[in-house]
Amino acid sequence: MSLRPFLVAAAILAGIAAAVPASELQAQTQPPPARPGNANLRPVPDGPGTRSAELQGLDKVTARTQRFYAPVGQATRFGTLEIKVDDCLVNVPEAPPESVAYLTIIDHKPGQAEEKLFAGWMFASTPSLSALDHGVYDVRVLSCTMAQGSTPPSSR
Repeated sequence: MSLRPFLVAAAILAGIAAAVPASELQAQTQPPPARPGNANLRPVPDGPGTRSAELQGLDKVTARTQRFYAPVGQATRFGTLEIKVDDCLVNVPEAPPESVAYLTIIDHKPGQAEEKLFAGWMFASTPSLSALDHGVYDVRVLSCTMAQGSTPPSSR
């Protein structure tokens, strides 16, 4: 049995800032960690529009999904969640398609103190690798792109 798949997985995970419990996140005030250890990842090529992450949110109570764009460096709302995209990367054209975004997700429940739920890299191709664990909402990365104008969220 070859150890190569396990070593590759360990190398990938070593470069990923995985989800951390909220109690540990509140003590951290550092900038986002270094980019994942993959030489093929790079920012979205320049073009018209704003560098953004295309995200999909699921409200588990209503069973509605919503696709929306979150500009890099700005906060975006989904339900009671505030989602900030600190970085969004894509693979070079020669490599298999991949989009990776560093997200910070804070829950602003009415009448309660804000709670940091997630801070880490999310991969579009493997959303379960580093996922938001929340009772009401799921958020996943679909792609990194140059978003054109201010497109309103679309329900599906």
